[in-house]
Amino acid sequence: MRVQDVRRLNGEWRVQPPMTALTDRDIMLRDAMEDLYSRLNRRQYVHPDPLEFLYAYDDVRDREIVGLVASSLAYGRVAQILRSVSAILERMPQPARFLADATAASLTKAFHGLKHRFTTGEDVAGMLLGVKRAMEHYGSLEACFVRGFDDSHGDIIPALSRFVGELCDSREACRTHLLPPPEAGSACKRLNLYLRWMVRHDEVDPGGWRGVPVSKLIVPLDTHMHAIARAVGMTFRKQADMRTAVEITNAFRRINAADPVKYDFALTRLGIRSDMDPRAFLERCSIHGVA
Repeated sequence: MRVQDVRRLNGEWRVQPPMTALTDRDIMLRDAMEDLYSRLNRRQYVHPDPLEFLYAYDDVRDREIVGLVASSLAYGRVAQILRSVSAILERMPQPARFLADATAASLTKAFHGLKHRFTTGEDVAGMLLGVKRAMEHYGSLEACFVRGFDDSHGDIIPALSRFVGELCDSREACRTHLLPPPEAGSACKRLNLYLRWMVRHDEVDPGGWRGVPVSKLIVPLDTHMHAIARAVGMTFRKQADMRTAVEITNAFRRINAADPVKYDFALTRLGIRSDMDPRAFLERCSIHGVA
C-alpha cells in the first residue's frame, strides 16, 4: 500500500487521493483486516475499555454525555480510567437531566475532590459546564457538532475544531488537556475515539449520532494503532500527531472508503490484550517483524 500524499490547505490536513485501482497488496491487506474484524469486533473483547460504560444508556442524550466523559479520561492505566469514570457517573445519575438542573456552583461541588492523574474535579466540572451550555443552546451534543459540519469537508476535523470551541466558550469551561483543539496539531485521539463510538454502529460501537457520515471519521491514533500502521506501511512517520492520524486514515480509506475507522477496535486489541499476538496478523500481511 502506497502512503498517500497529505497536504495542509487552508489550515486543514487534506489527502490527495490516488487515481489507481486497488493493488494485490491492497486487496491482501483488506482481506486480512476483514478477517480480523470478523473475529475480534465483538462485545466479549470490550472489557476492560471505557467504551463499556456507554452500553448502559439507551437515551442518546445520556450516551453522548457519558461517551464524552469516558473518552476524555481515557489516558493512563485502564483500571484507573474505569475507576475514575465510575466515580463521575455515580455523581450524575441520568446525565442529561443532571446537567439540565446543574449550575456552575453545583457542578464544582459535585466533583470536588475527584482526581484522575492530572485531571481534577474542577476540570471535569468545567468541561461539563461547557456541555450543559451547548445542550441548552443546540438541544444535544450531536446538534452542536453537526452545526459545524459541512459535507464538502474532506473529514470531520473542521467540525471537531468548532465543537471543541463551543464546549470551551467560557474560561471556566475550557480545559485543553481534556478537549484539545485539532488546530494545535494533536492527534486528538480521545475525541476521535468519542466520535467513533457515537457515529459508528455495530456490535462494538453503540452509535446514536445520525448526522455525521462514518466516511468522514479520523482514526483514534494511539500507540497500538501507530505501531501496527507503521508495520504494514500505512505511514512511516514517527510522530503520533494529527498529520499521521490523517495519513493512516486515508490509507484505510483506500481499502474501505465508506468506513475508514472500521478496523480500529479489532486492530488495537492486538496491542492492548495480553492474550493476543499481532505477529500472526503481520505475517498474513507478508510483514515480518513488528514496528
